[in-house]
Amino acid sequence: MRRVHFSSAMAVAVLLLLSPVYPYAQVLPYLAEDEPAKESCTSIIVGRGASDDGSVMTSHTCDANYRTWVTMEPRKVFAGGVDEIRWGLLHTEEPYDLRNTEVKGSVPAPEGETFRFLNVAYPCMNEKQLAMGETTTEGKRELVNKEGMFQIEELERIALQRCSTARDAIKLMGRLAEEYGYGDWGESLTVIDKKEAWLFEIYGSGKSGKKPGALWAAQRIPDDHVSISANVPRIGVIDFKDPDSFMYGSDLRERCKELGLWDGKAPFKFWPMVTTYQKNFYYREYFVLNAVAPSLGLKFEDEEMPFSVKPDKKISAQRMFELYRETYDGTDFDQVKDLKIEVKRRVKGENGETIMVTDTTAPISTFMTNDTRTLLNQLKPGCAPRIRTIAVIQCSYSEIVKLRDWLPDEVGGVAYFAFDNPAQTPRVPIYAGQTELPKGFDVCGQKRYRKDAAIWRFRETNRVATIGWDRTKAKIRKNLAEYDRMIFEETPVLEKKAVELIKAGKKEEAVELLNGYCSRLSASEQRTWEELREEFWSIYARSL
Repeated sequence: MRRVHFSSAMAVAVLLLLSPVYPYAQVLPYLAEDEPAKESCTSIIVGRGASDDGSVMTSHTCDANYRTWVTMEPRKVFAGGVDEIRWGLLHTEEPYDLRNTEVKGSVPAPEGETFRFLNVAYPCMNEKQLAMGETTTEGKRELVNKEGMFQIEELERIALQRCSTARDAIKLMGRLAEEYGYGDWGESLTVIDKKEAWLFEIYGSGKSGKKPGALWAAQRIPDDHVSISANVPRIGVIDFKDPDSFMYGSDLRERCKELGLWDGKAPFKFWPMVTTYQKNFYYREYFVLNAVAPSLGLKFEDEEMPFSVKPDKKISAQRMFELYRETYDGTDFDQVKDLKIEVKRRVKGENGETIMVTDTTAPISTFMTNDTRTLLNQLKPGCAPRIRTIAVIQCSYSEIVKLRDWLPDEVGGVAYFAFDNPAQTPRVPIYAGQTELPKGFDVCGQKRYRKDAAIWRFRETNRVATIGWDRTKAKIRKNLAEYDRMIFEETPVLEKKAVELIKAGKKEEAVELLNGYCSRLSASEQRTWEELREEFWSIYARSL
């Protein structure tokens, strides 16, 4: 996700975090000056040999103020053979809202019909079981060249419309960026199909060459490994003689030499060339790699994390759900572990007598505001460290995508989607074969409060819950667990029935089955969260 512009309050919090006055700043001596900008998205990738069922998985959190409308874009035939490239679509309010957008240029359109795809702010999955996750890695300022035609979301959109494999998608995005120029900040895409998983990283080429181009490389995740992209570039030494594991720009080495990024003699190590960061990981990369492969004994103090790891235990979709709800509770990275107090309360005993009991209360949530964190650290330096968790309150939406080559494409590809904070919102399965999404999904909730935007059914409850998170989190987590159970019990039955219909030549009926299940489940989740909101307000009405 693109660079986040901080408010003055956020800037104060950042300055406080980096100030040597605060003890927890001392454990981060290697961080670059602009370290806090790496706060946007998280994408975990699982190879088919590392998953519990042979599926390939990727994921994405959109962790900033980007549009939340979601559509299933139909197949398309371009008029006139021209595909317009438009900037500004990340901040529109509805699918047909083109205010504050501009056409940057055009490229030749493909012949015939394109593929249908799930269109979120950063396009996600198409009907052929090709899927992507995204995180911004920024890179060196001098590499950005706004004369380039493409931003990352348009490269994703074109690849999902035209390609059915990860390799073809990467080659197409790389070729278009080289030919027409890449005008965005550094980006990382996790690109998967039914068999392979890849990490694709791309940067502008600054003022090198006669016209804007791109610096890009891609590395394959071994089939039995897990990897992660979380706003830090991860591709290291590129083996130019190993086409099975690496892809790269046709003029990558020449442009890097011209820009002074590489002397032509040293091993071609990509991430240190394109970024000012001093390591290839931060909290999230370390946490996930260590969580899935604790036997490796990885340390946060290590100089570098491996590009990918073989998990000690194979990864399920349920495990991915858990990882995306992580706030590091009970670990060394728990931000609120020092914000608990013991209080004495008067309660009624079994015989009606009044007795005193001692409770431990934790009134401050991991999802505290930056101003709250600043205040706490002014009162007691170091008591509320700013540690980037996987689940964050500023999340717009997230998806966990599973692709399965043993099922028809309509059923094999599924994106488990959630609005708002992934630690507080249930997921709903959206299948590759769907043609419709639930009511309210096509309205953005970022510009203003809108009752017709599905996201606000969840966001309003989640914000209310955060006021007294120590009192509400058990109820939120109980309901999340119940919907998880429903999904993983009901979808195998649903998928079996859909496959039978497809094999019987009744594909339209199968699609309607998938559409209906998604809509009904989402409606149930929205009703439940509205009921929770009323219950939480009742708690606060009695006492805070």
